[in-house]
Amino acid sequence: MILDLLPTRTAGAAENMAADFLLLQRYPESTHARFRHYDWRGPAFTFGYSQKIAYVRAQLATLAPDEHLDLTRRPTGGGVVDHRDDWTFALVIPRGHALYDARATESYRQIHADLTAALRDQGQPVILKERCEPAAEGAACEPGPTVCFTRPELYDVIHADTGAKVAGAAQKRTKHGLLFQGSIAKTVLAPTMDWDAFEEAFTARLATTLGAEAVPTPWPEFAEGEHDGLTEQYTSTEWIEYR
Repeated sequence: MILDLLPTRTAGAAENMAADFLLLQRYPESTHARFRHYDWRGPAFTFGYSQKIAYVRAQLATLAPDEHLDLTRRPTGGGVVDHRDDWTFALVIPRGHALYDARATESYRQIHADLTAALRDQGQPVILKERCEPAAEGAACEPGPTVCFTRPELYDVIHADTGAKVAGAAQKRTKHGLLFQGSIAKTVLAPTMDWDAFEEAFTARLATTLGAEAVPTPWPEFAEGEHDGLTEQYTSTEWIEYR
C-alpha cells in the first residue's frame, strides 16, 4: 500500500471540511491511504455532524463571546473543536484495510498510539488514555456531546503530568474508506515543539501501522467545480443549522 503525503494548505473552515470529504469520497487513487496536515485562514471552530446547533452556539458564547468565528459542521462526529491554536490533520484509510474493518474504538486507539509515540519522540510528556471514568457505576464508557479538549475520552492523548487533553479526533466510515480528522492542542505542549519533525515521525509511524510506503504526493485534481460546490454546501445555513 501507498500512503500519499499531501501538501499543507491553508483555508477556511468550509473549504477544509470540503477538501477532507473529497479526499474520502473522490480520491483518484482509491487504493492509497492519504494524509494531510492543514492550517486555518482565521479563527475557526468546527463541530460534529450530529450535534445540535443550539448547543454549539451556547458553547461558543462562553468560549469566544466577542470574536468573529469561521464556523461549520464537520462530516465526521465528535464535539466542538477550537482551531485557533491547534495542529490539524486528516487521514483516509481505504476500504479493505484492516483498520477500515476494525471497530471505531480500535482505529481510534491505533492512530492515537502512533500520535502519542511521535509526540514522545519530540520529548513531549504525553500518554494514551486507556481507561475511562463512566458517569455512574455500570454506565457505558461512551462520550456524549462535549467541547473537545475540556474532557479527555478513552484513547485520547493526554499530558502525563496534568491529565490535560492533548489530542482528540472524529471519524466517518463510508463505502469508500475511513476518514479520521484529528486535532492537537498546541497550548498544552512545550513551545519548543518542532512540528515539522513531529509530522515526519507521525507519518512514518502511520506508514508502519498501515503497512504502507509514505510518498510525498501533489494535490489531486478533482472534477471541475466539485470542491467549490461542496464548500458552498458547508458554508450554507442549511448545513450549519441542520440540527
